[in-house]
Formats: sequence, structure tokens, C-alpha cells
Amino acid sequence: MKLIPLPAFQDNYLWVLHDGHRAVVVDPGDAQPVLEFLQRDGLQLEAILVTHHHPDHIGGVDQLRDATGAKVYGPARERIPEPLTRLLERDAVTVLGLRFEVIDVPGHTSGHIAYYCTPVSGHPLLFCGDTLFSGGCGRLFEGTPAQMLSSLDKLAALPGDTRVCCTHEYTLSNLNFARAVEPGNAELINYSQRCQELRERDLPTLPSTIAQEKLINPFLRTRLPGVVQAARAFDAATPEDEVAVFAAIRQWKNEFR
Repeated sequence: MKLIPLPAFQDNYLWVLHDGHRAVVVDPGDAQPVLEFLQRDGLQLEAILVTHHHPDHIGGVDQLRDATGAKVYGPARERIPEPLTRLLERDAVTVLGLRFEVIDVPGHTSGHIAYYCTPVSGHPLLFCGDTLFSGGCGRLFEGTPAQMLSSLDKLAALPGDTRVCCTHEYTLSNLNFARAVEPGNAELINYSQRCQELRERDLPTLPSTIAQEKLINPFLRTRLPGVVQAARAFDAATPEDEVAVFAAIRQWKNEFR
């Protein structure tokens, strides 16, 4: 089973998983890179998995469905082009012989979902859309800080070797912010250097892993004393309440340049 991040737009990745014959694509905001990849490798698209309704994640769905006959799966509570199978937490989808469990992760959007697949080539996979990024998390366009914190807690509880397949190459900018929050985090400094080297070679920094993110991602570390202190240094009025600390770190990131 091969996992491929197809670049699209300025910084999106359209994730393709295939077995050499059949393929599934996640969040195809643009159909053309996917169609070209399928043709080049002689693959049949079997399924399209959608995490949320933003145009850069669904813009290619209709064209791909029409061109390939692929089945479309997506969140039950969001406006996604029909026809599709609508999914909620505890639902599961089987494609390419793999079982993808659905996790509700509201925050970036109100009905955002993620897909978790038990070991593929020895390691689980997480397609998390714009909920979790390497070194960061999605903006709160429709959800609340409490919802996003709860959603990230669900993802952080997955096995440490889970490969995190997020859909934007935001890693370097996220890590710049993460170092402002935790300037003394040695693992963060080392990870930033590794990611910088990858980008200098025009290689993706993704997938990351859950274990890696728990060491370097401030949005998975908001209960740690150092991160709480940093949140209060940004906004002295921040209570030492976990949701308030998360909200302060998220607001800081929104303003960070």
C-alpha cells in the first residue's frame, strides 16, 4: 500500500492511498492532479474521503466522481456535493480492504470529521483535514476553543506511531510560532531543523506522527506549565483553565507574524 501526498494550489496536499491497482483520495480540492496521477500510474479511483466542506477540500469532488464513478464519503453535518455517504463518529468505511473509522473533530468547521485506519504497512494512518497540523492546528472558523481542544485530545489519544496526514504544508510557519511558545524545547528545535532541510530539498514535511506532535505541537501541550506560562505572558488575563489557555494560544497564533 503506497501513500502519496499530491501537491495542489499553494500549499495543499491531496492524499492518495493505493495498492497498485485501486486508489482512494482524501480531500481533493482540485481534480486535475488526481486524474493525472491515476492515468500515469494506471489506477482506478475507488473512493473519495472528505473531511470538511471548504472549497480547497471539495472542489474536485464532482469532476472525480463523474470521471471515475468513485464513491464519495463525507461528514453528515456539512454541505458536501451529493451524492455521498454521510458519516458520523463510530461509523466506518471499508475501501481497498482497509477499515477507516470516523472521528468527529469539530472546531475548524462545525461538522469536521477525521478518518483513522488501523495499521497500514505496520503503522496506523490518520487523515485529519485541517484539524491537526504538524506544529499547529486549524483556525476556529465555526467551532469553539472547547470543541477544538476536545477534538485534539481525541487525536492525541491515538497510538503514537499513527501517521498524521494533514492537508497543508504549514509546518515551518507553525514551528516558528511553536518556538515562540516554547523556546527551550530541544525536541522542537531539532524537529524544526529537520523540517527546514526537507523543505530546502522541496520535500514534504508530512506525514508526521502523533508521538512527534505531542513533543513539539503547542496545541497538544496546552496543559503543560511552560505553555500555560507562555499563554499568560501573551494575555495576563488568561485564567489557568485548560480551555482558556488553549484559546489564548490559538489567538496568539492568529496574531503571530
